[in-house]
Amino acid sequence: MGLVRRALRSRLTAGIAAGAAVLVVTACGAPDKGTAEKDAKADPSEAAASTTDAPAGVADPTHAVPLPGPFDGKQYGDDLLLVSEDTISEEDLATITGVTVRGKKGVAAYTRLSYGQFTVESKVFNIAAVDPGEYRRFTGPSAAAFQPQWDRVAGGEIAVADRLQKDLPLDSKGYLAIDDQRIHVGSWSPGGVDGIDAVVNAKWGGELDLPEANAVLINTGITSPQAVRRKIEKAAGKTTYSITALDAVEQNGLDLDTFQTVVPVGSFRDAVGVFRYTPIGGGRIAPDPAWVKAHIVTEVVPILGSVTCNRHMMPQLKAALGEIQTSGLADKIHPGEYAGCYYPRFIAGSTQLSNHSFGLALDLNVPGNQRGTVGQMDRVVVAIFKKWGFAWGGDWAYTDPMHFELARIVSPG
Repeated sequence: MGLVRRALRSRLTAGIAAGAAVLVVTACGAPDKGTAEKDAKADPSEAAASTTDAPAGVADPTHAVPLPGPFDGKQYGDDLLLVSEDTISEEDLATITGVTVRGKKGVAAYTRLSYGQFTVESKVFNIAAVDPGEYRRFTGPSAAAFQPQWDRVAGGEIAVADRLQKDLPLDSKGYLAIDDQRIHVGSWSPGGVDGIDAVVNAKWGGELDLPEANAVLINTGITSPQAVRRKIEKAAGKTTYSITALDAVEQNGLDLDTFQTVVPVGSFRDAVGVFRYTPIGGGRIAPDPAWVKAHIVTEVVPILGSVTCNRHMMPQLKAALGEIQTSGLADKIHPGEYAGCYYPRFIAGSTQLSNHSFGLALDLNVPGNQRGTVGQMDRVVVAIFKKWGFAWGGDWAYTDPMHFELARIVSPG
């Protein structure tokens, strides 16, 4: 959202900004007031590199970076998000940030991010490892001024957009599971950057194996974001980086003028790789044909017959269905009620991807296993799927008992 639009919204929310973000637990200690903020060009990895001892009183000293210090009021709009599958070189960064439009500088301010995606209960969420002191400048007045939120991120916790409170289940102690890591949620934030659902600091970025500094968040000042994007695409290569106009995301949840890049974190990186797709309207997406050719296959499996799924999942799917068949439970799965595995589209009624987009999930016995119900899925069948590395939607907070998805890699041997 542009800075002018943020300013207009801030007038409507004046007087409540300081209390807008909701902290999950009581602060663990007073912030270090002496830590200086870095400039807007800072690489988030520098914060981690400069840490020798964790600040006193932080929630997670192992993952803490220096606290950002008090906010000085300097803010920028979040106009463009540029993402690469790998670290953006200094040379390319200079090209990107040096573009001009009609003789005027196109990039007024920027900050570097480590950016990727994680999956919880089949929904895909965007996460960024940031320099808290600089990233806050792009998040809008309410979030930027809320000092405890940024101290929490620096102290090793995660800040999550408050619109996701119902979508991201936490354990009883307020921890969010991302792959095989548990991160304490320090803040549900009403402000933020469109297209980024959660932020952590650079140490957590390394722990989650996010590609280092593979994204740039850009403010174009008074210059049109679309004009700047066209200049960047021409200078840096249109197919090299995905560049999302965040004002388009804010208005309708989609930027139909560009492809999007998904860089998964954790154990599914090999199965998904770098997933590029273009929104094509009507809830549909068009994945990169090269990705489809490399990852999606049609094969015959026990009980169900011919299915189209991610090739990395096929060995485990065949093993699970084979064991179900040899256990005399084949009649518990109804081939005529199989609803598919690979279908490249957004989750119904949203602009979020699911694991079906990657061919890593399948829906079985649909009529008797609707969302929000206990379902009729045979529990021995469920146990066999779990043995072979699948998660079951019947275990979720909002149940989806027809749904099985790859949760971990298991070799059939």
